[in-house]
Amino acid sequence: MDIGGRTVGTALEPIELPDWAWERAEVRQALRARDMGAVFRHVQRYAGASQARIAAAAGMTQARVNEIINGRREVSRLEVYERIADGLHMPDDARHLLGLAASREKRSGGAAFDLTAFPEVVRVYAAQNSAAEEIQQQAREAEELDVLAVRGFGLIGLNDSLLRACLPRDQGGKGLRIRVALLDPDSGALERRAAEIGESPEALASGVLLTEARLRELADTCDIGVWRYAMLPTWRLIRTDSTMFVGAFDSGWEGHESATYKVMATPHGPLYRGFRRMFEAVVDGAVRTV
Repeated sequence: MDIGGRTVGTALEPIELPDWAWERAEVRQALRARDMGAVFRHVQRYAGASQARIAAAAGMTQARVNEIINGRREVSRLEVYERIADGLHMPDDARHLLGLAASREKRSGGAAFDLTAFPEVVRVYAAQNSAAEEIQQQAREAEELDVLAVRGFGLIGLNDSLLRACLPRDQGGKGLRIRVALLDPDSGALERRAAEIGESPEALASGVLLTEARLRELADTCDIGVWRYAMLPTWRLIRTDSTMFVGAFDSGWEGHESATYKVMATPHGPLYRGFRRMFEAVVDGAVRTV
């Protein structure tokens, strides 16, 4: 349809950006950051596509597209990124910047892929506090929540902890599955960790027990399990569906002081799969208490 010399497609017409548009620096930066609001705005600018047209291409409602464009909602699920990439007919280099494999047509040909083209670490925060708002937003929308911690005070144990306010408060809440792994208060690993951070084993153990008791209170509002593991803690994980926030424990600092890496599942990347496999192994070897 031609309006005032500008071609405007209907909602049912496919969206095709010119090749040069995908090569523009601002478009490539938006793809690297997985900033879909910016991507949609560029699609509006360079393809003349309406929100309704973008919604039809990406398999979304127009209201959802509007929320993403205006920064009121973010895309976090891998399958949604795939739908958007397919709907916008992204070339393979654009898909790679977004952390996706080549188009389905090319994947079926069995071509080899360069794994460096599928970035999983999409953002790095100086510490957990810098990532707090994004972690909470992800947790509110999640169907699954996994936590690997030492005592979990600042994560999920206290009323003002990072994740507590994101959890269902009554039986009418959503069906959220929560799994929390805490350091066994009776283990030698806890004594060693206490020495690393200059705390008494008794104080650290009492913190674990308090978090465990507070998590037991959630049993009536969601599907929750708590485990005690007995190995020296190395990684601190928060997984919300297909997104992980990863920090590290080391001598002299607590987990929340570590740099926090946002890691997202991609078709070929090893990091998300490796961390998830590690969490499952920790739980398999731990003792369930809740």
